[in-house]
Amino acid sequence: MTMKTGSGSQDDRHSFGSAAIARLLLDNITYVVFAAVTVFFMAVAPNFASFGTAEAILRVTALVSIMAVGMSFVIICAEIDLSVGSVASWSGMLVAMLLEAGVPVQVAPIIALLGGGGIGLLTGLLVTKLHIPSFLVTLGMLSVFSGLSLTVTTTMPVPIIDADFADVLWNGDLIGVPAPIWWTLITVLVGFYLLHYTVFGRRVFAVGGGVTAARFSGIKTDQTKIWAFVLSGMTASLAGMMLAARSSAGNPSLGQGLELDVIAAVIIGGTSLFGGYGSILGAVVGAVFIGTLGFGLLVMGLSSSIQEVIKGIIIIAAVALNRRR
Repeated sequence: MTMKTGSGSQDDRHSFGSAAIARLLLDNITYVVFAAVTVFFMAVAPNFASFGTAEAILRVTALVSIMAVGMSFVIICAEIDLSVGSVASWSGMLVAMLLEAGVPVQVAPIIALLGGGGIGLLTGLLVTKLHIPSFLVTLGMLSVFSGLSLTVTTTMPVPIIDADFADVLWNGDLIGVPAPIWWTLITVLVGFYLLHYTVFGRRVFAVGGGVTAARFSGIKTDQTKIWAFVLSGMTASLAGMMLAARSSAGNPSLGQGLELDVIAAVIIGGTSLFGGYGSILGAVVGAVFIGTLGFGLLVMGLSSSIQEVIKGIIIIAAVALNRRR
């Protein structure tokens, strides 16, 4: 008969503790990498560790963070939306043209926001009713609204002279906190509530986890996907209006390429590209991670071309580590 010694029990407890820590770190790998990158920049660039830097990063990442909230619903549904950048450009152009035409500043943004939701509705209907892959539908939408943004103004920006519009969406602040950060916070709170505390959110996870099983359980899968695209369109529209407020003009190319950063932010934040898993908080952390990375490399004085190379490598590494969870 063999008796377990005290040292053996200690070894077992030590092994269990090490495994638990390793599991915890792996489950939160996005936050671990984010913290490591931040500490590195603080070490090599002491000026990086300041409230001014944090505020600048949050302002810069506000647009991607807001769009990432809507994109999270789409990707968790096991779909994709490549049109968000062009929808943002179109919405910025639309609100600028409405203001130029004399539409009240209280009404024009609502029209543009509903327009973004309408684009999402059309996308969702094409995906679910015609059974066209969302990759192809949204790639087509990207082209359509990029072209429309350029066509309706003959490639020229539309100036916005209404100071109230710019103040509410970008230039202003409330109790010292800049407007873009407030809009990000509001969007994140609404998205977090919808995804994690409503029946709709549970349906989104169910559809992404297995559309056939979700359908047999009584979930209206097409309706769930359509609403996910509507949310993506509306968040893209809000970001587009904020872009227009930032530059005091609706510019047809302002949102170009934003879809890549948005998708990267959502995936880095731990959302599965194959659907069924993800979180709003993770998507926002992914967006802030990308912004911190870009800002830190800029502070280090690296050229823009080298910044893109390093940023790409770190993003790939972060996604790869997330995939191992």
